Amino acid sequence: MNIAHPFREGNGRSGRIWLDHMFRRELGRTVDWSRIGREDYLLAMERSPVRDLEIKALLGRALSDDLHSVALLARSVDASYAYEGYDAYRAEDLGSNGASGAAW
Repeated sequence: MNIAHPFREGNGRSGRIWLDHMFRRELGRTVDWSRIGREDYLLAMERSPVRDLEIKALLGRALSDDLHSVALLARSVDASYAYEGYDAYRAEDLGSNGASGAAW
């Protein structure tokens, strides 16, 4: 999917959303993207068209059965954006104006 996505911006984020959807549908699991470091992920993605063992291992270690966790979703969104260099805001900070985490 990373190779086939035709747009320069949003390629990685779109691929992660698509991949997570496939895991949810086919395996009943989700990816906790916060468990995969940025450098490890980017290097594995770069090499994946030639050899996909590294990306498979990273993803396999980050799979979770917690499909309905709002906290996991928030962490994963933050990690996904951080991979692309967007880390000025974090999802967990959105409720810091006195609202509880339940607002998610």
